[in-house]
Amino acid sequence: MTTMTATSNQPVARQTADAADRVGVETTAQRAARYVFAGIRLALGWTFLWAFLDKTFGLGYATESKAAWINGGSPTKGFLGFGAEGPFQGFYHGIAGAAWADVLFMVGLLAIGVALLAGIGLRVAAVAGGLLYVLMWTVVLPPENNPFMDEHLIHAALLAGLALVNAGDTWGLGRIWARLPIVERQPWLK
Repeated sequence: MTTMTATSNQPVARQTADAADRVGVETTAQRAARYVFAGIRLALGWTFLWAFLDKTFGLGYATESKAAWINGGSPTKGFLGFGAEGPFQGFYHGIAGAAWADVLFMVGLLAIGVALLAGIGLRVAAVAGGLLYVLMWTVVLPPENNPFMDEHLIHAALLAGLALVNAGDTWGLGRIWARLPIVERQPWLK
C-alpha cells in the first residue's frame, strides 16, 4: 500500500515514464533523444568523411585540386606547418607533411567517418575520433575565441556520448553489428 501512495503522489507523466521503463516501452522523449543522437552521429560522420574526400581529391572547399593528396599534396603540411601555435608548435611543425602523419590522418578520417555514418564500431570510432579532435585542439593553443574551450573538445565529448547511448542503433547498422560473433566476444568493438 505504501508503494501505491508514493506512486500516486508523483505526477502522471512521471508515473507513465516509470511504468514504461519497467516494461521496456520507449517514451516519446526517449525516442526523440534516439533520433537526435542519430542525427548528431550522422553529422559528425559526414564531417570526417567530407574532410577525407576533400583532402584526397581537392574538391575546392578546404583543399584546391592541385593540393589534393592524389596529386601529391600533403593533407597535414598546411595546417600543421603554418597554422600551429602555442606550446606544441615545434612538435607539429616537425611532423607536418611527414608521409606517416599523412597516412595516419587520412586513414583516421576515413575510418571514423565510415564507422559513424554506418553506426558500427562506435566505441572505437569515439576513442579514435576523440583523440583526433583533442590533438587538433592542441595544434592552436589557446583557441582563438576562448581561453581553453572550442568545438574540438565539444565534438570529442559528443563522440563519447554517442558511443555510450548506442547511437548507431538508430538510422545505422549498430544492432546488426552488435550481433556479429566477433563483436559479441569482444564488446569493445561495439
